[in-house]
Amino acid sequence: MKLIAVTAGDINGIGPEVALKALSACKWPSNCRFVLIGNAGMLSLQARKFGLPVKSQSFSIWDPDGARLAWKPGKITASASRHAMHWVRLAAEGCMGGYFDAMVTAPICKEGLKKAGLKAPGHTEYLAEITRTKRFAMMLMGGGLRVILATRHIPLSRVAQSISRKNILEAIRITAEALPWLGCRRAKIGVCGLNPHAGDGGAIGREEKTIIHPAVLAARRAGLRAEGPVAPDAIFYHALRGAYDAVVAMYHDQGLGPLKMLAMDEGINITLGLPILRTSPDHGTAFDLAGKGRAREGSMLKALELACDLAGKKNPWRKK
Repeated sequence: MKLIAVTAGDINGIGPEVALKALSACKWPSNCRFVLIGNAGMLSLQARKFGLPVKSQSFSIWDPDGARLAWKPGKITASASRHAMHWVRLAAEGCMGGYFDAMVTAPICKEGLKKAGLKAPGHTEYLAEITRTKRFAMMLMGGGLRVILATRHIPLSRVAQSISRKNILEAIRITAEALPWLGCRRAKIGVCGLNPHAGDGGAIGREEKTIIHPAVLAARRAGLRAEGPVAPDAIFYHALRGAYDAVVAMYHDQGLGPLKMLAMDEGINITLGLPILRTSPDHGTAFDLAGKGRAREGSMLKALELACDLAGKKNPWRKK
């Protein structure tokens, strides 16, 4: 039996709604059960409001604290963020201890984390801290694309100075380690250029010549099937047609713009490098939709499906 933890996320966002909708949306395999970690009173309240079950043969609710929480749809509060991250920690510790086989996380709010005095900028870094992981990366999947980010949530003005041969090579390496786990045996990786036309031979920037191409060459010398830098306006077209199993993008919107255009409601994230399996929907708390019953559960559904699939396969970063 695969036991998968699902964290409810920020209670004032759409996390509880999409989790409840996705968990009750279909008949899950008999060998897969889910434990929704969150506040039982709040989840029951939202389930009643949206006409959803609070338990079934496939899932149950675990309320580790029994606290009384106020539901303030669309409001950013320190309390909601503190509870959301507490549930994430419990799920991660359960995975590390072997109780859970995977975890799926509903969205949290970065502004709320700051209000709560929490230093972690998001799920990815927090889980890396809990699991003492030094090498990690985000892989976004959807619409036939797999995208890895060489840099994550930083201002666009800092991207050029933040990319390096080391972090691009590391993104290629961790992607190559992940692809067989995801069923891609040949593991061919395309690497984006940073500038228009991939620098046009140095006429529109030199990062391709001085940083990206040397990183790709180093990956090839290590036996990895990497190609690039490829013009950013063409690489995703070629990836969709099978030229690449995954694309390493230099910055957030370079990679996620094409992916979200193809899979806005079904894109998902898997954190690479962790000794535990963690997936998530590729969207935020959507406070503007909170409490209205209109949030779409497609992305959460895909994240749950991937967790079910990968939970039975050997994690390349788990030592035992």
